[in-house]
Amino acid sequence: MNADMSFLNEIASAIDSSTPARRQEMLRRVTDLFVVSASRYGEEEVALFDDVICRLSEEIEASARALLAVQLAPIPNAPRRVVRQLAFDDEIDVAAPILTRSERLDEPTLVENARIKSQEHLLAISRRRTLSEAVTDVLVERGDRQVLLSTVENHGARFSESGFSVLVRRAEGHEGLTWCIGSRAEIPPTLFLKLLQQASGAARTRLEAAYPDRIREVRDAVAAATDRVRERTQPQKPSRDYSAARVAVEPLAHAGQLDDAKVGEFAKARKYEETVVALALMSDLPVSFVEQAMLEKKSETVLIVSKVIGLSWGTVRAVLNLRNGPQGMTPDEVSHNLAHFGRLKSATANEIVGFYRKRAQAAAGKPQSQGGPKRPN
Repeated sequence: MNADMSFLNEIASAIDSSTPARRQEMLRRVTDLFVVSASRYGEEEVALFDDVICRLSEEIEASARALLAVQLAPIPNAPRRVVRQLAFDDEIDVAAPILTRSERLDEPTLVENARIKSQEHLLAISRRRTLSEAVTDVLVERGDRQVLLSTVENHGARFSESGFSVLVRRAEGHEGLTWCIGSRAEIPPTLFLKLLQQASGAARTRLEAAYPDRIREVRDAVAAATDRVRERTQPQKPSRDYSAARVAVEPLAHAGQLDDAKVGEFAKARKYEETVVALALMSDLPVSFVEQAMLEKKSETVLIVSKVIGLSWGTVRAVLNLRNGPQGMTPDEVSHNLAHFGRLKSATANEIVGFYRKRAQAAAGKPQSQGGPKRPN
């Protein structure tokens, strides 16, 4: 061991005065020495190899860097700086062995690489033995179809709910990707249902035939969600007195003056009751329903109602700040809600609100309205 370190120190001292050809030869010998005895070296000794190999590998040909990557990729305690340098190499023949196999790459490094490097780099990452949710979140957002398929087919990959949501969105019109996503046992039932709804006839039939138990699970989940909606849309006494707000807002609705700007004005002035009544009138939903949506922990229902009545993001943001109280939304909440509102399709929002509206009208014993929200003349 001491002999190895003495040799390494001699190499380090000779680097600056060596020719490029001599450096490449020294790199080969140092790498061979490390590979043969890597398991015997402690972190301090590995750090010395790291320094020497980094210096020797500067300005060498891509073929020599690729050979170095192949040699170091399977070694658990490979020099960290060298491994990172190789992983971020623009030449995919150099980067791929490290990105696919090296255990020295931690999660933050993989996420950083996936965010900035090429699709070939992303494809190499997608083939790792295991992938964390943080890494797959980036792969499914940035990756092309080949990267998506490779990631979804990787049995060692784990996906967050938001990652699955992106996958389902990007699978529309792609039968092979639809099948691969649907084959993942951990896909949330609601997203599996959405995947089925957007799938082609052949893909849907294939998934339903292959996973009948999951179809039943999805139906049970939808039934449970329907029950929750039914409970929420039962007539109930509002927790606040909205009589004064009705007196102020209903004439505006009848005069055709209740619009995006007026709702934004109410919300920014922190006129809670007027904002709730305005949203209820514009969406043809009970005040009690809108009030409940404003009180819920999640903002999803408010976003859906806002999308249906065509509110601008500026007004939606003011409404969400109002429901959050004096502190308003955090920057993370703003980003999350903006992204959700942007992805939400008007057709989907109309379908959901239509369901809410019919339930509320049926519970109140009123004839069901046809089409969208009522607009006062």
